[in-house]
Amino acid sequence: MSADAMIPVVERRFDESRGRQMLRPLVAAAPVFVVLFGLFIWITIENPNFTNPNVFFIFMRRAAPLMVLAAGQLFVIVSGEFDLSMGALATLTVILAASWIDGDPGRTWWVIAALLLIGALVGLANGLITTLLGVPSFITTLGMLLILDGFALWWSGGTPKGSLPDNFRMWGRTSMQDVPLIGQLPYSVIVMWAVGILCAWLLHFTSFGKQVFATGGNPRAAFFSGVHVPRVRTFCFVISALTGVLAGVLLGGFSGVSPDAGGGYEFRAISAVVLGGAVLGGGRGAVIPAMAGALALEALFTLLNLLGLPNPIRDVFQGVIIIGALGIVAFRERKTRE
Repeated sequence: MSADAMIPVVERRFDESRGRQMLRPLVAAAPVFVVLFGLFIWITIENPNFTNPNVFFIFMRRAAPLMVLAAGQLFVIVSGEFDLSMGALATLTVILAASWIDGDPGRTWWVIAALLLIGALVGLANGLITTLLGVPSFITTLGMLLILDGFALWWSGGTPKGSLPDNFRMWGRTSMQDVPLIGQLPYSVIVMWAVGILCAWLLHFTSFGKQVFATGGNPRAAFFSGVHVPRVRTFCFVISALTGVLAGVLLGGFSGVSPDAGGGYEFRAISAVVLGGAVLGGGRGAVIPAMAGALALEALFTLLNLLGLPNPIRDVFQGVIIIGALGIVAFRERKTRE
């Protein structure tokens, strides 16, 4: 066979190998889809109206902020770090948006742009402090959480001021009408899909994504392979912070102005990513399973409400999910080494 004739064969084999690499994390995260399917069935048994498009999309509107956060948190975790500040950033987004816009729809777009810039600066600070100063990301982002929460409390005086106009709240509570087959499609779901597609492309189909996996899997080997590890990790923190701002926009639209809009969402995002099969410590994970993990968590919370169980049970389940998922990963790793 001539060299020219071999080129299509080599390209086809490369595409097949790449396809297998893409499917591997999805197969490893298959349990989350089984859990999600089971939860949907259980919810439907408890509430037969759940399959009604209107009811289901109300559920999706509520789940969209967490799914967006999970997509951003995944980048940080795959790179081998943590981000505990994204929930506080979402809260600050809501408080600043209400104060700066103050009901004037003409201010909405420049305020959202300013909030995204603030989010990028927060992510940049998290990344630089972690990578250049060598402060563990857990401590860095925990400190950032306290700074953002303290600033939000100082700015609002304990009671958020201002209001959010309709062209801001539309992203969290209104829908596109007259959509074929389903009737209406919430704007928050559109945003969630857009973020998911962009993050999946960036993590799984670009050279930057390969560098993220290499950085989390073995930072020393990645460095000697030419990867700028600090830069990659810093960019991951920026992505995470930007999703924190977007989640804040969705939360503000859905539930209005609240001094604790994003409270606890950072731990829910980590739980969702772990439930989706990502490994704490880096090097493994996929966007679709991570977002499915967020959807499964929201489905679990919905089911707990239908069963009449108190809200603190959510924290118990999140802790069980994290410990259980890590236990399964450790068991698999031990079996692989054997």
